[in-house]
Amino acid sequence: MTQLASLLAVVAALSAPPAVQERMDVPWRVGERADYEVRFSAARVGSGSMEVMGIVPVRGRNAWHTQFRLAGGTFFYKVNDVFESWSDITNFTSLRFHSDQEEGGRERLKQYEIFPDRAVYVEKSAGNGGAEVQSVDAPLDDGSFLYFIRTVPLEVGETYVFNRYFRPDRNPVTIKVLRKERVKVPAGVFDAIVIQPIIKTRGIFSEEGEAQVWLTDDPSRIMLQMKSKLKIGSINLYLKSYRPGTGPAGR
Repeated sequence: MTQLASLLAVVAALSAPPAVQERMDVPWRVGERADYEVRFSAARVGSGSMEVMGIVPVRGRNAWHTQFRLAGGTFFYKVNDVFESWSDITNFTSLRFHSDQEEGGRERLKQYEIFPDRAVYVEKSAGNGGAEVQSVDAPLDDGSFLYFIRTVPLEVGETYVFNRYFRPDRNPVTIKVLRKERVKVPAGVFDAIVIQPIIKTRGIFSEEGEAQVWLTDDPSRIMLQMKSKLKIGSINLYLKSYRPGTGPAGR
């Protein structure tokens, strides 16, 4: 090959579009958003949302950018949580995770870069040295688990155990499928499947929280309501509106 031909081959390779990544089949699209009414025990105290923000590049990989927000409380106990996750569209493994939690006056801000190919993660939070820490195969974080659950078969009476939480000491993550029932929320009346997710972490999905989640009993698996116990009461979410996504789909 002549020098000119070699140069032209390099230019062509550099200008070629990136390879298309096959997407894992998922029941959501970009732009999907669910809004929730938040109640502390019986009192209406705030709002929450789940949203598929887009598909964005993370270290050369296309990733679902999803966000879960929860804000509410009373004059003596407030909750303001934001979980942002970036998950590989090909296999739904976590690439990046940000959590900003304020619960009962205590604030915890954490930022992580996660490397599934090497099974390590790096905490980017203030005061952390940025050293690599051992992770797990096919890692997931708090926020991405909310979406991953929607891809699981969820047979009543079954317990699904996953060693996929990106911090190994928090495993296993357990999903108990409790029952099916018809449930009424502000958005309407739906057939639902009820699950109990348990993560060895602080917050609404901790073992002490005894959280239960109601998902639509259909392929979309939209979260209809969620109830979680706190030390001084319970915090509950009820679907009040849903907007299906119109962007690129997983299936």
